[in-house]
Amino acid sequence: MTAARQAWAAELLHFWFHRLRPDQWFGRNDVVDMALHRRFGCDLAMLGRRPSQDFLCDPLTARAAILLFDQVPRNLFRDDARAFAYDPLARAITRGALAKGWDRRLAKHERHFLYMPLMHSEHVADQRLALRLFAELGDTRTFTFCRDHARMIERFGRFPHRNAVLGRKSTRAEKRAVAAGNAW
Repeated sequence: MTAARQAWAAELLHFWFHRLRPDQWFGRNDVVDMALHRRFGCDLAMLGRRPSQDFLCDPLTARAAILLFDQVPRNLFRDDARAFAYDPLARAITRGALAKGWDRRLAKHERHFLYMPLMHSEHVADQRLALRLFAELGDTRTFTFCRDHARMIERFGRFPHRNAVLGRKSTRAEKRAVAAGNAW
C-alpha cells in the first residue's frame, strides 16, 4: 500500500487511541458508532475485500487493520451478522503480526487490541492462544474476560449470544448461558 493509501491507518489509530477514551472502546455509544461510521465506514467496505498480506507491510498498518476489521464492524453493525463478517481477516492479520513479533514493542492497551480477534474467535486453538497472550499482559480483569470467552467456546464450540443474528438455533443450555450473562 502506498503512503497515501495508508492515511486511513494513521487516522484510525489516532482516533481510537487519542480521540476516544478507554471507557468508549467497549459498549454501546451511538455518538462513537456514528463517528466511526462516518470516518471509517467506506474504508471498511473498500479494504475488507483485500487479502491479509496487504496489511502486513508494516506494524502501523497491521494494527489499524485489526481495529478496522475487528472493532469497527462491532460498532457499525450492532445486532447484525455483519458485525462478525470481517473476523477471519482480522484473525489472519493478527497471526501475521504475531509471526513478525510486532506485538512485542507495543504498550499493553495496544497489544490488547492486537489480540482481540483471537478472543472473538469461535475456534478453540485461537482461544488457547488468546489465553496465553492475555495472561502475559498481566491484566487480571482482561484475562478473566478472555477466560470467560474461552469457556464458552470450549463448552459450546461457538458464542451462543451470536446465534440469533447469525441465524443459528440455540440449545437450552446456550440460552441459560446467555441469560446468566455470557453475552458480550
